[in-house]
Amino acid sequence: MNHEELPLDRQLRQEILFARERVYRFGQATPLERLDLPGPGPEIWVKREDLSPIKAYKWRGACNRMAVLTRAEAARGVVTASAGNHAQGVALAARALGIHARIYMPRSTPKVKLSAVMFHGGAMVEIFLTGDSYDDAVAAARADEAASGAVYIHAYDDLQVMAGQGTLADEIVLSGHGPFDAAYLQIGGGGMAAGVSTWLKTYWPDIEIVGVEGVGQASMKAALTAGKPIELESADLFCDGTAVRKAGALPFEICKNTLRRIETVTNAEVSNAIRTLWEGLRCISEPSGALGLAAVLKNREALIGKCVLVVLCGANIDFLQLGLIAQSVGASGKTSRTLRVHIPERVGSMLKLLDTCFEGLDIADFQYGKTDEAEAWPTFTIQTDEPAVLGALPLKLDAHGFAWQDLTGAIDIAFRAIPLRGDLLKNPAFLRLDFYERPGALHDFLGQRIRGNASLCYFNYRQSGERIGRALIGLDFPSPYERDALLMTIPSHGEGYRLCEVVNEETRQRLVGA
Repeated sequence: MNHEELPLDRQLRQEILFARERVYRFGQATPLERLDLPGPGPEIWVKREDLSPIKAYKWRGACNRMAVLTRAEAARGVVTASAGNHAQGVALAARALGIHARIYMPRSTPKVKLSAVMFHGGAMVEIFLTGDSYDDAVAAARADEAASGAVYIHAYDDLQVMAGQGTLADEIVLSGHGPFDAAYLQIGGGGMAAGVSTWLKTYWPDIEIVGVEGVGQASMKAALTAGKPIELESADLFCDGTAVRKAGALPFEICKNTLRRIETVTNAEVSNAIRTLWEGLRCISEPSGALGLAAVLKNREALIGKCVLVVLCGANIDFLQLGLIAQSVGASGKTSRTLRVHIPERVGSMLKLLDTCFEGLDIADFQYGKTDEAEAWPTFTIQTDEPAVLGALPLKLDAHGFAWQDLTGAIDIAFRAIPLRGDLLKNPAFLRLDFYERPGALHDFLGQRIRGNASLCYFNYRQSGERIGRALIGLDFPSPYERDALLMTIPSHGEGYRLCEVVNEETRQRLVGA
């Protein structure tokens, strides 16, 4: 029987064996490390593809595919489309093999990935930024293929590419740390999941293979439900490396038999997994690289006593995105809830609310702007390691007579759209402060420094992940004399806070709309 006549899974197993000889011309094997978490849970092993030549696993498939090009094919050059990591693999192989490559990438591709492609490919690669999605880049690359005759190197829907990715599973089998009870494998187009699941199932038939996708980009889940690959209307781009709208045809044929199920995770759960990898292994993962671990953490209690495998498939993340992830609620590893509370618009009301219902709680975010003479609706985001505390908070508010509204996940809160009616203010002053991150710091400031007839008219505060939380506070006074008296007497440093600046008149006018 010819190789092409074999069932697809047998072809793939054979090609993984052949890929062993090819891929290590371009890079070395990556380590498998144990991730220890506090408390009960599974034994977790992480395949560190972030330590590969391109800081992602995609070098394996791209290099394996390009290594089998004939001389005539190599002379025609290659063309490909990529969200970033596959492009680096093609660039690495292009330079090593002396093959010219044209690479099409979305205009939104992180700069770190663009720079890495040029670093690995040098003069052998050209980058073309086109469209706003991976699919747009594919269309442009396919048009180039048709016009130029170049060989198209698919990012995942190719037998040789899948086989190259399967070599990371070969290293896992040879590591001596198996067998594993389960493997949680992230899926974009499905090439890695197909190659890795095939090889793991070959040696450990009882292993449970779980595919993992973001909730806004679950193309393989849609394919398994429909019985064939179908195109999603859109794909969330937070996990940009797996933002594929349609699963590959070849990966689908493999995954429909090797995957036990598909698990979907939220961006917040991915952010929490990124933090867990940093705290446990001191490594930084791109969002797609943490998908597998996010699913393990989501099912941690059910996996107690199990030995599980995840693949940290890449670390190509823009530095600025790290800041956004660190600030996200999901990165805290805590449970959070956002509540909007009704209080009278009068002096001392806010302090009473903090004293009676929020005492000792971790206020991660506080938003308020005065919009009514008689009523106020401050919004608080509370974080805690104990979900029962959040469940009890509404009961406590009810017991003290405070009306409240749950705004967890509300878009205006996420974008910090804090309304403020300047026409209701008499003699406002705005202070830029830092609060030391400890229980009671905010309460102490309001109780000890905001006295007399001063009323709170604006509060914009959130935790920054540092030892301090930054806040912009607005105070309103019946007369300019009382305002000036406080501004002249308030210390630059106090119990729990540091006064950074008093906002100047120009900024104050912008805040109140004057």
